[in-house]
Amino acid sequence: MSKLQIILIGAGGHCRSCIDVIEQEGRFTIAGVVDRPDSGATSMLGYPVLGADADLPGLRKQYTFALVAVGQIKSASVRIQLFERLKSLGFELPVILSPRAYVSKHAQVGAGTIVMHDALVNAGAFVGENCIINSKALIEHDATVGSHCHISTGAIVNGGVSVGSGTFFGSNAVSVHGVSIPEGSFISAGSLERGS
Repeated sequence: MSKLQIILIGAGGHCRSCIDVIEQEGRFTIAGVVDRPDSGATSMLGYPVLGADADLPGLRKQYTFALVAVGQIKSASVRIQLFERLKSLGFELPVILSPRAYVSKHAQVGAGTIVMHDALVNAGAFVGENCIINSKALIEHDATVGSHCHISTGAIVNGGVSVGSGTFFGSNAVSVHGVSIPEGSFISAGSLERGS
């Protein structure tokens, strides 16, 4: 039985990490990547560049599944625009889970989210759509992570925390239990977040 094919949108550094997780998960075959027309790239880790954003309507005729593989630091706007465009074209945006991650059967994870190597999403947690839960991040029990968030490597979102949509939560940052973090926040690497 042949595997499902998926295309990745964005051929930068984060795309490399997405490729590694998808290859290890084993559910999809990566057909190729879509990149900026001015990038000049012809491949990413051996996968062909299939075109640019303008080619997405045509690519939808050939492929059903897509994933936003653009990283996020200062703003989630590019990831949000790409996600909404893919949805409007009728692409399916699957949840991608590293086989080395742990996601409780009592947690919920939204469409287009990738949970990377050694990340933990515990019971009662909710993670919205189009999120990056990066390597070794911890989403504790009953935490809520809004859509379009990037929870960076080694970050800890403690129990009962609410992270607003579009937030960047830096590497090794830690939230105090039960706090609310406003939409579109930027949490510096290594910081202790006490909420608003």
